[in-house]
Formats: sequence, C-alpha cells, structure tokens
Amino acid sequence: MALLTACGGESGGNNAGGTPPTAGTPPPPPPANAACSTLDRQQWAEAQIDEWYLFPETLPANRDPSGFATVRDYIDSLTATARSQGRDRFFTFITSITEENAFFQSGSNAGFGIRISYDDAGQRLFISEAFEGAPALAAGVDRGTEILAIGTSASDLRTISEIVAAGGPSAITDALGPSSAGIQRTLRVEDAANGTRNVSITKADYDLEPVSSRYGAQVIADGGREVGYLNLRTFIETADPALEAAFNDFKARGITEFIIDFRYNGGGLVSTAELFGDLLAQSRMSDVFSRLTYRASKSQFNSVKRFEVKTQSVAPTRIAFIGTGSTASASELVINAFIPFLGSDLALIGSDTFGKPVGQVGLDRDQCDDRLRVVAFATENSAGNADYFSGLANSVDVSCAAGDDVSFPLGDPRENSVARALDFLAGRSCQAIAGAPGGGAIAAQNTPTAQSSSASVTSPLAAQPTAQRTLLMPSRPTAAQINSPGIF
Repeated sequence: MALLTACGGESGGNNAGGTPPTAGTPPPPPPANAACSTLDRQQWAEAQIDEWYLFPETLPANRDPSGFATVRDYIDSLTATARSQGRDRFFTFITSITEENAFFQSGSNAGFGIRISYDDAGQRLFISEAFEGAPALAAGVDRGTEILAIGTSASDLRTISEIVAAGGPSAITDALGPSSAGIQRTLRVEDAANGTRNVSITKADYDLEPVSSRYGAQVIADGGREVGYLNLRTFIETADPALEAAFNDFKARGITEFIIDFRYNGGGLVSTAELFGDLLAQSRMSDVFSRLTYRASKSQFNSVKRFEVKTQSVAPTRIAFIGTGSTASASELVINAFIPFLGSDLALIGSDTFGKPVGQVGLDRDQCDDRLRVVAFATENSAGNADYFSGLANSVDVSCAAGDDVSFPLGDPRENSVARALDFLAGRSCQAIAGAPGGGAIAAQNTPTAQSSSASVTSPLAAQPTAQRTLLMPSRPTAAQINSPGIF
C-alpha cells in the first residue's frame, strides 16, 4: 500500500515508478545487482520525473546528467523552469527510504531535539520549540532560549555574529554539526529564568511527539468560554491516535470553537491530514474534503476525498488556524478544505502560509535506498481552489496578523498568535495580514506590534515578529527536517 504525503518539501508514497501511487499490488523487488552509480541513479530519477511530473511541459528537451556531480543537482536542473515559476520550490527531491520511513512511522530522527529560528537582521538565534524525550529539554533548554555562541567545547565558542561573518547563515548549521547521534556541542545560551550559561548537549536518537504531551492539546478558558487548542508539529502516523484522543476530549466537553496551531508544520502524510479533516467534520458527512488531480497521462489516479465522521468528530462553529511561512502542504490542505464551509467563521492568524497546493508521490529504488519525491498532483478544495502558490492569506475571508512570541509557551493565551486567535473567536476585531482581505480596524494596544513591544518589557529575550525570523534549515536537510522545518 502506497502512502501519499504533503509537506513543505514533499508528498510521497512507497511505490516504484509505474505503480499506482495510492494503492495496488506492490511492484516486484528490483534486481539485486542493479547499479547505484551516480549516473545510474540520475538516469533513473530522470525517467521517473518524465513519467510522473505534474508540469511535464517545463522539463528541458536537452539533458546531460554527466555534467552534474550529484543526483540532487541533476534533479534541480530538470525542475528549474517550474521552480522559476514558483510551482516547484524544491518540492521534487531525492531522499533516503530508511530515514523517511523511520520519521513517518514514529518521528524517529537524531539531534538535540530543538526547533531553531534565525533573525537575519539581528543575527540572533532562538529556540522556538524543544521536544520531549530529547537531549536539549533534558538539559533545561526550552522555547524562548537564545543561543549566543556555539562550539565543540567551552574553549572554542564562537558567537553567532562571528559564525555568520565567517561563512554566512549557512555556517550556523555547519557549526551545529551533522544530524547524528553522539555529536556533542557546547552552547552559550540565555533565557529569562536562568540568565546566561554554557550547556553541553550530545545529539541522540529520539522520537518526535507530533502532539506535545506538555501543551499540544489543551482547553483555554477565555471570557467564560472554553476554546480547544491543538498544536500539531507534523503529519506522521503516530499523530493519528494523539489527534483522536484530543478531539475525543474536546467533544466530551462540548467545545465548538478551536485554535489549530500549524505555525511550524511543514506537512506530512495525506492520510493524517484527511483524518484531521474528519475529526473537524461532524456536520460535514460526505461533503468534499479535497480533490487530488494528476497530469493528463495519469488521470486514472485522480481522486476525491469526502469527509467521514468519526466517533471523536466535533462540529466547529469557528476555527482560528495559526500559520506562518513554515506552514505548508498538508497543513494548507486542511485549512483550504474548510474555507468553503466556514467562510468568515474561519481565520488565518499569524502570517501568510508557504504556498504549496501540490503533492508528491514517492518512487522507491530499494537497492540504492533512494526515494524520489516527485511533484505529481494538485490539491484543491470543494470550491476548486488549487491556486495558492503564494500562500492562503488571499483565500480566506478573515485574517489576523500576529507575531510568534517565544517569550511565552505555545498555547499560552498571552502568546501573540494565540491572543489574536482568541480575539477572532470572541468577535473582537484584528488587523489583517498584509495584502490579505478581511481583518479590520483594531485598537492600538491590540496590534501585533504593540503587543510584541509590551512583551519585550516583560522579558529581555522577547522574540522579533514572525516576519523577521525564519526557521533555520540546512542546505541538505534530512528527511525529518524536510517534514518538520527547523529541527536540529
């Protein structure tokens, strides 16, 4: 059985070229003696792209893989035209079957267990999130911590500005070291509770909890109302039972207003996105959740997903989706699905999303541990909206601009994006995301800028607004980093 994913840089399945990407009989195993030279792998990738690529008219007529040192470089050359048009922003790529399966099945990866954001203008590095069961949180490093310097020991620490001066922002990821268990780094960090200190952390294998056991699912009391808050880090298999448990609790409490926090969610499995939709669709039985549309030569794989009510399903009256430029693909798929049904009772909070209304199939070559993620289908909602390559802000009726304030925990009603989401749900006005419809006039004390300023009085480490910080990504991300941006 193949899997489809929809992520910031991928959407996939575990099937070899020519096999239906959504279901069917598994293909026979490849010959054991098949070559895995760079040229052989490049030619195999080219053949799969020729067969499945959603934009075949953009592929170059004249090709010579021998001029490219790596498979990735050759794939980049084949998809350059679609990328220049903003339709394939490095969504077609090659990765490891082993690594990606491990991540999708359990969130397995290696690292410090933190998500890092970078302020390019100020050359400052912040921890946006720390994960349970991972080394950093065990060492007392959590959201809101600023990384001031990085070294292999206390004797060779270099400040972030020194690292950037020597090699640009990409040098930060080099300084943090490879994503391998056993790699040790010393960090000089600062936070409001503990001040400045040096911590030595060793990277280890851990399983990412898709819904945090600390704050991922909770009920927020606001003006006598109960609001369901759900933060999903990534769409992987282990998210399914966590989502079902969360919504079962929301349903038991009669909650109908929700904040869905996708601010760092780069996407993942389409099947989990569909489950998420079902859990929000008690009143939507048999309505269209989404349509997946392939190129003409693969139209036999076009499909329509209709909502299926689960025992845990709720019936939302209003939903505030928190998003940023790191919110992509499967996250956008869920948001887009509810726009036709909720209209002005749905709002996008934060900043515009990434813009990925396409998904990939995963084409495997087991003997080389190669999985090729090929953009192969477009995603659209019941109203036919499949054109949000620039983000979803222009597709929603209401939006509220907000920053990502790491001075407060995720899910805290004082955190800027959560506060603006609560404003929307309570019927209070808000300032629209720049360039988007909706929103409206708002009192000065409630603007994201003013709120960030007041937060900085409370904490000297208050984060800059979302627009000034981006999640840190290496030039060659791991499967985990592709699906969950910014993690190290």
